Amino acid sequence: MRNSYSGALDKHWYLLTYLLTFLLTFLMVWGGQQIYWDNITQILDALLHNYDNRLRPGFGGHVDEIKTDIFVISFGPVSDVEMEYTIDVFFRQTWLDERLRFNGPVDVLHLNNLMVNRIWTPDTFFRNGKKCRTHSMTSPNKMFRIMKNGTVLYTMRLTINAECPMRLRDFPMDGHVCPLKFGSYGYANTEVVYTWMKGPLSLDVPKESSSLLQYDLVGQTLSNETLRLNTGEYSVQVIYFMLERKLGYYLIQTYIPLIMTVVMSQVVFWINKESVPARTTAGITAMLTMTTLSIGARHSLPKVSYATAMDWFIAVCFAFVFLALIEFAAVNYFSTMRLGATRLPAFLLQDSAIPSARTYMTGTSTIDKYARLLFPLSFGAFNLIYWLVYLTKDTMETPSVQVGHDIQ
Repeated sequence: MRNSYSGALDKHWYLLTYLLTFLLTFLMVWGGQQIYWDNITQILDALLHNYDNRLRPGFGGHVDEIKTDIFVISFGPVSDVEMEYTIDVFFRQTWLDERLRFNGPVDVLHLNNLMVNRIWTPDTFFRNGKKCRTHSMTSPNKMFRIMKNGTVLYTMRLTINAECPMRLRDFPMDGHVCPLKFGSYGYANTEVVYTWMKGPLSLDVPKESSSLLQYDLVGQTLSNETLRLNTGEYSVQVIYFMLERKLGYYLIQTYIPLIMTVVMSQVVFWINKESVPARTTAGITAMLTMTTLSIGARHSLPKVSYATAMDWFIAVCFAFVFLALIEFAAVNYFSTMRLGATRLPAFLLQDSAIPSARTYMTGTSTIDKYARLLFPLSFGAFNLIYWLVYLTKDTMETPSVQVGHDIQ
């Protein structure tokens, strides 16, 4: 009886000891966590106490250095008509603000975008941007961190529509250099300067990020430049995206139809000269086709005042078609003149060596014989020279650097 009572007492004692141990452990963990969060809150309150976000970190002293880094999420599309392109990026900026130094249980404070409005941030803007928007799905796509030594990392996702000046003289065998320029709006380079965070590796453009249908992104370079204005000199960072146009679409839609139209206009040289309706219809049809193709080729281009490479090709093809029509007019004119010269009385043509009118109308014209050889050879020589010149020519534009130097 005593043994069973003693065993029950031991069981209750063990259970009570286990519950007390669990309770003490919970209180210690909870208390430590509470102390931890209290310390972080105190650190943030201390950082913001007497902090003036209207003044830059080095106000009245040293120049503030803003280091930047860009990761390209997607590049494109590129609009030839508007002369602009669209790019989606993660834009990172980091700078040192000694007012934000702290000592605490962590090395980095991971904060949300609500903290951004309470401290000083660079007034960075894109100088050649037409439109720019930040993403806020499902919350503002911004990341903000403060390191122990006061270094601040600020990252945001942006979609930018930027201007891309294009010279289309070599269209569609052309290449373009599209810049992305950014810097401070109000601080001159005596107050704020911009540098690349990782040097030439500060721009990351994965292969899968390019979504271009008419261009190939063949390269990019980084540059630090200086912009001189009436209000001072400003530090500007520039990325040059090098684009090379794909020729396949224009071969299929324009060049091959143009060549086939010219060939069709030259087939009439083998049609009998007395088939006036057939040759006239073929010539006029070729002219109308050339007009339609030329209008369609210019539809996707801005209204530039100079001739492009495609314009020259269209003009020469148009000239060949027009000359083929003129050639038939000459053949018909001279045949009619010779026909009129042979209209003699019937009794004079009997047993005479003078050819009859039918002979002049059914024979092959000398002009047609020369045209069958000269027109194809001339058109073939033109194509050989045209494609040899433009396919071997370096049509990539050269970026116009203002003041500064390339780092890649």
